[in-house]
Amino acid sequence: MEHDSIRSQWRKCNMAIVKLESMGYSPIVQIHGQRIYGPPPNWVDSVPPRGSEIFVGNLPRDLYEDELLPVMERVGPIYKLRLMLDFTGTNRGYAFVTFKNPHFAMKAVKELDRFEIRPRNFIGVTPSLDNRRLFLGNIPKEKTREELFREASRLTENVERIIMFLQLDDRQKNRGFALIEYRTHRDAAMARRRLLADKPIFWGNVQVTIDWAAPEEHDLNSHMAQVM
Repeated sequence: MEHDSIRSQWRKCNMAIVKLESMGYSPIVQIHGQRIYGPPPNWVDSVPPRGSEIFVGNLPRDLYEDELLPVMERVGPIYKLRLMLDFTGTNRGYAFVTFKNPHFAMKAVKELDRFEIRPRNFIGVTPSLDNRRLFLGNIPKEKTREELFREASRLTENVERIIMFLQLDDRQKNRGFALIEYRTHRDAAMARRRLLADKPIFWGNVQVTIDWAAPEEHDLNSHMAQVM
């Protein structure tokens, strides 16, 4: 019975894609437990700057892009929508939507927070926490910023820069930790997932420690607490 329920949910999940495409939307790609819509094929503007993404929570678990996208588009042009799914095909209760610019993102927070997307089902909309930095610990004291940049770029993608903390009494040595900044929050999240899962060895013999650079504000629980 459980397998039948999962198959039924996946059928509904896939039917939403067919319906969405019949409505004229571009195809959806599924990867790493999320379904990604966008950017639209006719998108001519630049990639939206930081502050253009919102978090949408308290979604009905059987709701998909065919219902969510039209609601979001009431506010402004959408560059990308990421709907998080679990293994059964149901959504995980939240999504991320990136608008053309921060103005539309803030408009969405103002106009769509507590929007009744279904009878007696009110969604929550907040700014997305855009943490792009990872904390890296247990770094050999003699390693330089350039050496860490090369090693982090070898193991992960889209590294933007390294913030290295030097010892006060010896500027030739670091303090054993640094921050890695990535191009986007998603790049940082994917890097963290890979580094925690693969436990790669830096420079052939160093097991480093990895975490978010900021306290657990990136944790989705903090978002969910705001939108429930």
